[in-house]
Amino acid sequence: MQKIVLASGSPRRKQLLEWARVDFDIIVPPIEESVPADVPLQEVPVHIARDKAFAVKATHEYKRYEPGIPVLSADTIVVCDGQILGKPADRENAIAMLGLLSGKKHEVMTGVFLTNGEKEEHFTEVTEVWFYELTQQQIQFYVDEYQPYDKAGAYGIQEWMGVVGIQRIAGDFYNVMGLPVSRVVQLIENWSDR
Repeated sequence: MQKIVLASGSPRRKQLLEWARVDFDIIVPPIEESVPADVPLQEVPVHIARDKAFAVKATHEYKRYEPGIPVLSADTIVVCDGQILGKPADRENAIAMLGLLSGKKHEVMTGVFLTNGEKEEHFTEVTEVWFYELTQQQIQFYVDEYQPYDKAGAYGIQEWMGVVGIQRIAGDFYNVMGLPVSRVVQLIENWSDR
């Protein structure tokens, strides 16, 4: 499999690619994540992932690699009741997000973008997640104990909240962690054939 550059500082994406035995280096994209208001909801994560990839391609660090090494980027959002839940700003915001998710279904969307400057591939993976009704005590315990401020929707499926709070999921479990890794591996393996 071809070596890639991962445009992400996410420890979970790093872990998933390591588990899949992908050969990669990391360059954290030097951008603030933002999306124009007219971008359709389903395209938001790919839009941000694309910006991350091209931000990394423009760095001096990336330019030290051989020309054409692919850059992989991803962005994950949580959508509940038509509202995008990004990373919580603070404790109160995290508690409010989990209160919104309690007892409901939401969607986790991860946009994946792969480019070497000459060609590009992208897709969005969607996983549906159902939460049990959560008590305020459970929500506050989780936020105080795990401080999920770097996670879209204010939770990690691989943490305590995922173990006790999630009723069921439909789709890719690892997508909820931040990267649909099996689909990404297929994308990388097929990259040189395209």
